[in-house]
Amino acid sequence: MLTLDDEARRNALSAPMVDAIVAAVDAAEADDAVGALVVTGVPPAFCSGADTSNLRALGAGESDAGSVRSIYDGFLRVRDCTLPTVAAVNGPAVGAGFNLALCCDARLAAESARFDSRFASIGLHPGGGHTWMLDRAVGPHTAAAMTLFGARVDGRRAVELGLAWACVPDAEVLDAAVAFAGPVAALPRALARSVKASLRETPALDFDAAVTLELERQAASLQAGWVAERLAARRR
Repeated sequence: MLTLDDEARRNALSAPMVDAIVAAVDAAEADDAVGALVVTGVPPAFCSGADTSNLRALGAGESDAGSVRSIYDGFLRVRDCTLPTVAAVNGPAVGAGFNLALCCDARLAAESARFDSRFASIGLHPGGGHTWMLDRAVGPHTAAAMTLFGARVDGRRAVELGLAWACVPDAEVLDAAVAFAGPVAALPRALARSVKASLRETPALDFDAAVTLELERQAASLQAGWVAERLAARRR
């Protein structure tokens, strides 16, 4: 479990928060007992985005592009995580906080969840791969509605648009996300990582190349003996 915990700033991505996220993902990957990672925030927010003091400094020319890039490090580390990741979006996910949710492999939304691009409305071009990830998640029409036109999406609407897998009552979202992650966390760790890698890589390939890649990884899974073990267990 990775829980953003800065209630006073609604779990904003300050420099210490970014460092903590990176360290938490590193620790999860290094721990063989961890099969999946659930990402959430201390209520009432999931993540309010970049820390406003950082944004003001950037807008005043007091920081450079490198400082902008450093804000990305937290959510991009989640995206680069080799373990399956689930976002339990328990409240507003705004700007870079929306990116954090998009960087997870799957999203479960509370009824009070709010997905809000907000970049353009505060005079800022979207960053961190926001337009790319959002277009991949919901298509160009919805991505334009949310980034250009400022449309905000609640938990129920997020499910309708394919932005979230399910919408559940606020009090249940964390337990629901943990339960959702349970089956993949119970898989052999190498298998889950391999399937996740294929989901990331095959969309950039043509069909024949995708079949070849999957064949190689399927053969490796057969050689590992997982199929025989699981089929034998089902017969007991």
